Amino acid sequence: MNPAVKSLADRIEALLPQTQCTKCGFNGCRPYAEAMAAGEAACNRCPPGGAEGVRRLAGTLGVEPMPLDPERGNEQPRAVALIDESLCIGCTLCIQACPVDAIAGAAKQMHTVIPELCTGCDLCVAPCPVDCIAMVPVTGDRTGWDAWSQAQADAAHARYLARQARLVREREENDARLAAKAAAKLAAVQAEAPQDDAERAAQERKRAIIQAAIERARQKQQAARPRNIENVSPAVQAQIDAAEARRARAGLTEPGVGPNAKPDPERQQ
Repeated sequence: MNPAVKSLADRIEALLPQTQCTKCGFNGCRPYAEAMAAGEAACNRCPPGGAEGVRRLAGTLGVEPMPLDPERGNEQPRAVALIDESLCIGCTLCIQACPVDAIAGAAKQMHTVIPELCTGCDLCVAPCPVDCIAMVPVTGDRTGWDAWSQAQADAAHARYLARQARLVREREENDARLAAKAAAKLAAVQAEAPQDDAERAAQERKRAIIQAAIERARQKQQAARPRNIENVSPAVQAQIDAAEARRARAGLTEPGVGPNAKPDPERQQ
């Protein structure tokens, strides 16, 4: 992306409500902002921002405001998710779906939404296998930016970035642990002393299999790191740190239970 388009995308992203709801048809607010900056998407695809959001985006893009695209949803009062705790089975699918870590809970334990952190994206509703999540309006007749402040948007953005960074960290830590085990297994194979051609051929096959697995893991790790979680401003970094601190206080930092946790081969044996 050239610098001019990136600069415009940054300004556009700052105008979005940061609910990360994907109703615009993109996988989050940043991809939508980049598409608008590149002239690949219209500015009327964000229901949470409503008509006021369209007006703000149109002004930055230098185009005339247009009606909200009805195919993307209608402007409505802001809602927060509510879990019927008597029905919750603790599957963690809603936790994995929440883009801002607004749901507390653990596997096979009751989950609950932290209302002040919920952006109302409703991404947690569809994955629930027991249909125990409802979206409850909380802003009366206020809709769009009348129901959502810039401070709330900034805080939601910081929590989203914090979550993205956490997922990367969890994945990298897990990958490093598995890579160390694979390296140890490779060293053990290389230390074997084959007695004949058949054993040497078997040793070489095992070595090739392990080395190929290590290389695949390395390439996957390089390709998996998401954009837009580096080079954040000091103010955003402070919000990220605060979000991580809240997670720690809420007991949401237990290792090995995140959506990026991978099975440990030794535990499966």
